[in-house]
Amino acid sequence: MLSRAAFLRLLPAALGAAGIVPVATAQRASPMLTRRLPSSGQELPVIGLGTWRGFDVGADPAARARLTEVLRALFDAGGRVIDSSPMYGSSEDVAGALLTALQAHDRAFVATKVWTEGREAGIAQMETSMRRLQHARIDLMQVHNLVDWRTHLDTLRAWKREGRIAHLGITHYRDDAHEQLDAVMRADAVDSVQFNYSLDNRAAEARLLPLAADRGVAVLVNLPFGGGGLLRRLEGSPLPAWASEIGCRTWAQVLLKYVVSHPAVTCVIPGTSRPDHMRENAEAGTSVLPDAALRRRMIAALP
Repeated sequence: MLSRAAFLRLLPAALGAAGIVPVATAQRASPMLTRRLPSSGQELPVIGLGTWRGFDVGADPAARARLTEVLRALFDAGGRVIDSSPMYGSSEDVAGALLTALQAHDRAFVATKVWTEGREAGIAQMETSMRRLQHARIDLMQVHNLVDWRTHLDTLRAWKREGRIAHLGITHYRDDAHEQLDAVMRADAVDSVQFNYSLDNRAAEARLLPLAADRGVAVLVNLPFGGGGLLRRLEGSPLPAWASEIGCRTWAQVLLKYVVSHPAVTCVIPGTSRPDHMRENAEAGTSVLPDAALRRRMIAALP
């Protein structure tokens, strides 16, 4: 039997072999797990932050103060990924201003999107996003909902060569777009793909997740709570006994653990405007992940 000291010495190598690397932080005892971006080798913490709705607060000082604490909670937990879009109202402006106020641009992995038609319109929109986000180099620029994707991917490839962006990707949020996402991944080299995936909507397991793994494409997951409807459905239901075995104290953490435990998933980006929810979400990216047998039990536990 290994001694505790020997086990701790071997643990980092074992996690690295599985493609999962802890990010140590001073603020929490349990490190957040990370997954590699296949195209660059960069490590991303598995729990990030979506800004749709939650960061669309304009100049409201009270709302901005609360969102500052959301970002602190993300970074304190070892998280880095912040996903936005010009479609999300003032979210880019707010995220950029708060990152500057926190002097946290170097801690963040900023992802946003282009959501318009035409080359020149796309360039203008992306340059505006960079100004709003106050980020000189966007870590991930994505074609939002595949709008004019051929045109924008040409621009993004040039921007990547020039160093204006680090990674490029495509996104959608509906099941009926999965076939097109599949086709684009097969036709073009992209660094990442973002789509919907949750415990009660596992359509992505059939084709998109295996294809992303096969082609070395990072996966960002949106709508991990089924658009909120799944959490509402589970509200009031007792947690199964096995939840504590994987470090879950809430249904939200169970849902996030299911998504993160798929080996093709790089990062999940639940949106929130509450610091306590950010801390709760981040905890799902620590400790052990469910194995295949437990994943089946998680599916069976759905009411």
